[in-house]
Amino acid sequence: MRVSSFHRASTASAARTVSTALLLLLGALLIAASIPSTDAAALTRSSLSHGRASARMSQSASLARPRAAHGRASARMSAATDWLTANGWTLGKEQGGGGSDWASFSSSSVTAPDGTSRRLFIKAARRPAQEMFAGEALGLRALRAGGALRVPEVIHYGDASGGGSFLIMEHLELRGSANPAEFGRAMAQLHLAEPSSEPARAGKFGFDVENTIGGTSQPNGWLDDWPEFFRTRRIGHQIRLTGSDELATLWDTVLDRTSGLGALFEGVEVKPSVLHGDLWSGNMAATANEPCIFDPATYFGHHEAEWGMSWCASLGPAFWSGYRELIREDPGFAERRNLYELYHKLNHYNMFGGGYYGDSVRLMTRLAGK
Repeated sequence: MRVSSFHRASTASAARTVSTALLLLLGALLIAASIPSTDAAALTRSSLSHGRASARMSQSASLARPRAAHGRASARMSAATDWLTANGWTLGKEQGGGGSDWASFSSSSVTAPDGTSRRLFIKAARRPAQEMFAGEALGLRALRAGGALRVPEVIHYGDASGGGSFLIMEHLELRGSANPAEFGRAMAQLHLAEPSSEPARAGKFGFDVENTIGGTSQPNGWLDDWPEFFRTRRIGHQIRLTGSDELATLWDTVLDRTSGLGALFEGVEVKPSVLHGDLWSGNMAATANEPCIFDPATYFGHHEAEWGMSWCASLGPAFWSGYRELIREDPGFAERRNLYELYHKLNHYNMFGGGYYGDSVRLMTRLAGK
């Protein structure tokens, strides 16, 4: 459940009123409680930054940062604008900003080297680019290569000379939710598109770089076998991060009873599809003319894995009707859906704790057939 700063964040300012801050907190709490809400999703998209810790990401939280940290964040933003200036972009008015525990952001009007007027969205972070933004940038490019939906164009990402990094991308004007049937068809077209990465075209699962799912590392080393990939790179990784003997023992039981997950995929052809990887209601919207997605945790995997966050995505019958026009439902999908949801529930437990532990136990109990 990644809380999205994205392109409406420019409307926020340090002068937010108390009532606005309370609304932001309410939207964040709704999301953290896994209550899908179109209004809450729109609210968080308009004002909260990259990452998932919703309640910590309001502008009021960013204002409480120490002045030195604010100065470092400004230096990283300056590194981004310096890059733009050095590469022929003319800077105009900054139109808003904000921040979170690990990133800050702003939106600015610019003139591109070809003379066109554009708006750009800039993120800056304390961590180096390879660790923080390379995965997001390459993921956005892989999704754009699918050609099925609107995905923000990545202009540049890099390291700031004084430490930290930045990502510059296209600013999208979001206009609420997409037509659900149209969005479903577009997602199916994305999953059917030829992969942009050579290993994926050769049938391998993974991604060109490691990336993150929220604040959690997401290993993506290429593997030929999908059950092995999901067993080791996804669930096994999250189980290790929990440090829970109970969860590890229950996971071993699942593996014993599903032949290392292989039994869940008997009779199913699994091909690498480009996945958004973190598709919940806060990471999808619409522009004036088409559905759009952003803030990805991209990799190439089984198309069904895309729906592991559907419990927080408000995907209704019209969406699924559109999607199933192009990709039929394979036998066993309902059971595999427990597996794909388990990955995200474990990740939420590793980030937030609380009831996600019980959710993870429940899902593994189902998979073990108890």
